[in-house]
Amino acid sequence: MLEAGTMLLFCAVLFASVALGWSIIPALFVGVLLFMGYGLVRRCSLRAMASRAAGSVRSAGTVVVAFVLIGVLTSLWRASGTIAFIVAHSTAVIHAATVIPLSFLLCSAMSVLVGSSFASAATMGTICMSLGLSMQANPVMLGGAILAGVYVGDRCSPVSTSALLVKQLTHTNLFNTIARMLRTGAVPFVLSCVVYVAAAVVEWLCASGGSGFGVASAAATAGSAGSARAAVSTNASSITDIGGLFSSAFDLHWLTLVPALLVIVLALLRVDVRLLMLASIAASVAVCVGVQHMEWAELLRLLIFGYHAQNPQVAALLDGGGILSMLTVMATVCISSAYAGIFAETRMLARLQQVIEMLGHRIGACGATMITATCAAALACNQTLTIMLTHQLCGGLYGDDESERSAQAIDLEDSAVVIAPLIPWSIAGAVPLATINAPTLSLAAATFLYLLPLSRMLASAVRRRSGFRTRHRSQNQNPGLAIPHRPKPMLHMFAHGFHPKSGD
Repeated sequence: MLEAGTMLLFCAVLFASVALGWSIIPALFVGVLLFMGYGLVRRCSLRAMASRAAGSVRSAGTVVVAFVLIGVLTSLWRASGTIAFIVAHSTAVIHAATVIPLSFLLCSAMSVLVGSSFASAATMGTICMSLGLSMQANPVMLGGAILAGVYVGDRCSPVSTSALLVKQLTHTNLFNTIARMLRTGAVPFVLSCVVYVAAAVVEWLCASGGSGFGVASAAATAGSAGSARAAVSTNASSITDIGGLFSSAFDLHWLTLVPALLVIVLALLRVDVRLLMLASIAASVAVCVGVQHMEWAELLRLLIFGYHAQNPQVAALLDGGGILSMLTVMATVCISSAYAGIFAETRMLARLQQVIEMLGHRIGACGATMITATCAAALACNQTLTIMLTHQLCGGLYGDDESERSAQAIDLEDSAVVIAPLIPWSIAGAVPLATINAPTLSLAAATFLYLLPLSRMLASAVRRRSGFRTRHRSQNQNPGLAIPHRPKPMLHMFAHGFHPKSGD
């Protein structure tokens, strides 16, 4: 009872912070006090809890260094004209009849390069939304396509903070996990493309019939769609000429593409991600100085504070990056890592972990992880804490060998990473939608984000059913090999009492 009350109080603090638009960092610090208070009530040593928490934070040091490099890299890509070059040339292919599927594909490609859903939404997403609304596309479908696209790369980019976090938590090889992510995400990605192509065809037929995109969209989404279109229509005409806008601020020489090409080539060669980012950073510095003629003092400033354009229209699309932009996610990771140490010392989550293990026995580790991730996302209100809570709670479903750790890594990537943005009150989805001025209803059109976990659960259920039939047939043919009866976990717990495993 005390565990549930402490957790509910923590969730209430998180919800209040999100609802009021405050930073979640103070709420996370309140969580540390609450969980340590729980430990003191349970007569745990304050020194032992602090020691375990500090050890967990130290273990997160590697991923924090990677986050610093990502902040520097994203700032330099903005300043060097790399993002401007990619956006200017890719949006030239957008047309009214194909704006929805192309927005999904372009945002997917941008997010794979930059590894951030927020940065992809602020650049490619904003432009696709503005161009799409100026072409009278349905804002709900368009917003959903953009949201789904920006999380394609947030999940499987070698420079993604979520992918690096999962790698650190599970102690797995990043590129092996990315290879598995490409396999598990292939079918949902193709199905999403089919859905968006079908939506484009329907809108084209509506337009051909004389009703037009805008009339159909307004009728279907009267309030939210209208406000989204109104919010962006003021800038739509001003950013229609993307090439001209960016050419006025950057020298869009082909050399500006080199930092992005380096990331692709070195990732294919499976170079360590930190060396990969350092190589791209060095190339970006060379482009900033040699092509964009940037002063060294300005270059050093933007590494810390991020890129800030002088042109207000360019600034609305490209401003950001820098080490300071990563402070929130770094603080979230460090504080959440402290939670792991406190939970281990106090065994606060032991009963819940036991329930999740029993659920895993019934529906499989993948299904139990999906359900846990959904609940964690609804409570945590952000992607980073969702990943860490799901990893902590589902640890007992997986073994300690490499194959089991790899299985947990792919299950986390296909659940916590993509389910978090589907929660309406989570900043994982709310921030990108607010950035592009899309209606909240767009969550229903972000097909990739829910087709991926659904397809994984379906595949897991089919494998379990197939395995059960194989074992049943084998036991009928060889009665001597039948598995001896074991009591069900729940019955066993009631019969013999609850004994948490050490280290929980």
